[in-house]
Amino acid sequence: MGTVTIGVSIAVPEPYGSLLQERRAGFGDAAAHGIPTHVTLLPPTEVEAALLPAIEAHLSEVAAAGRPFPMRLAGTGTFRPLSPVVYVQVADGAEACTWLQKQVRDASGPVARELQFPYHPHVTVAHGIDDEAMDRAFEDLSDFEAQWPCTGFALYEQGPDGVWRKLREFAFGGPVVPPQAGRVGRGTIRSR
Repeated sequence: MGTVTIGVSIAVPEPYGSLLQERRAGFGDAAAHGIPTHVTLLPPTEVEAALLPAIEAHLSEVAAAGRPFPMRLAGTGTFRPLSPVVYVQVADGAEACTWLQKQVRDASGPVARELQFPYHPHVTVAHGIDDEAMDRAFEDLSDFEAQWPCTGFALYEQGPDGVWRKLREFAFGGPVVPPQAGRVGRGTIRSR
């Protein structure tokens, strides 16, 4: 059966997912159209394809223990000079993302792994492009804001063409979405 490269992430909903993906492409990031806009919970990880059912079962358990939470993106940040990345910051929901990624990578689970860098939830908007374009991404999206109720996450597989495709969504076990905090502004999604 061989190996596959998987990732687990929280999708940024429409219309903001497409908007950030288009902006990322506009900054010159060639990988933009192959990567759905997301907050990573498990970075690209090579696994035996035969393990996918066990991984899906593990992710179902993680999701069942999770509860919906407010997510808010606001402003930009960068990992430069350590890593050539500009990102939109997770302003609300970072603690929940940190808890989720620990559960996904749990040492007793099928995708236990160490991270190359300490976990920092974010939405990449520029990666590995020239410094001038990175600076432009940092400035142009500095006032970006989006807000939504996060109700689950998804498992993705990277195809041989480099494109990430959703394999399955996992909804949280809790039925209640907490009220959204903060103001509603440009680029904001309100829950009803």
